Amino acid sequence: MGKVGRCPSVRILLVEDSKAIRNANERVLHKAGYEVVCAEDGETALKLALEQKPDLILLDMILPRLSGPEVLEHLKKDAATADIPVVVLSSLTEKNRQKLIEAGAEEYVEKNSLSPMPGVNILPKILENVICRVNRRRGIAFSSIPIQK
Repeated sequence: MGKVGRCPSVRILLVEDSKAIRNANERVLHKAGYEVVCAEDGETALKLALEQKPDLILLDMILPRLSGPEVLEHLKKDAATADIPVVVLSSLTEKNRQKLIEAGAEEYVEKNSLSPMPGVNILPKILENVICRVNRRRGIAFSSIPIQK
């Protein structure tokens, strides 16, 4: 039996090969109330997606072993992971946005837009909007996501 009156934790798989970016994003996501599992490469990302069944995947595009687009393709072809929303976090420009959305990504976010000023990371706020949109489509109440403090 689950805890009554407490929102379930949202588990995020953060796929990022840059240790500095991964640590910064993991820290801000934990602070916002998310449970975070990390992968440094595409192969590990696919393995963890199957094992951990995250609620959301944050996917870098330039990764060792398997590229971000290859990971996205594998995730969307596998029935066990096809329904997990994927948010692409990339240093590549917006020109790739439409192609990745058509390939199954829920959202495309340029990494440089995450820190509008030094010491500020707006990733949790962006994810709050994405999760609300996904939940609306699935008919899930908004209260099931952490609220940014």
